[in-house]
Amino acid sequence: MRHFIIAFLALLPAVFPISAAQPKSRWKEIGKTSTGNTVYVDPRSVKNVKGVITARIRVKFAPPVKTASGIWVTSQHVAMFDCAKSTFAAKESVYYSDESGTTVVQRNVNKLPGFGPALGGSMTKVALDYLCAAPAKR
Repeated sequence: MRHFIIAFLALLPAVFPISAAQPKSRWKEIGKTSTGNTVYVDPRSVKNVKGVITARIRVKFAPPVKTASGIWVTSQHVAMFDCAKSTFAAKESVYYSDESGTTVVQRNVNKLPGFGPALGGSMTKVALDYLCAAPAKR
């Protein structure tokens, strides 16, 4: 019986490869801001309704930003992008003091988000350019 268990355990990696057990990263890098912060999008969150794209965006600050509420290492935002008008509206912003995104420093939720321009070099401009590009280019 012991030999059967040892043989079974030895064959286990061949049946269930370790790489398959590791989760695929949820974030896709889409560019950098003018200050060098890396911008990511969660591809599973991207929804297009009547020309307005809603997506979850992540920013990794390099270096971390010191604020009155604490140190920001990363942030996540839910935003809407109107490609026809080249505008965006922020629905929610959450700032984290750790890279894994578990310790919240600040949270902002806009009950009535308003559309405005995405400034050049900002994370919203990087996201707008990426999300509004032809689907073949994404």
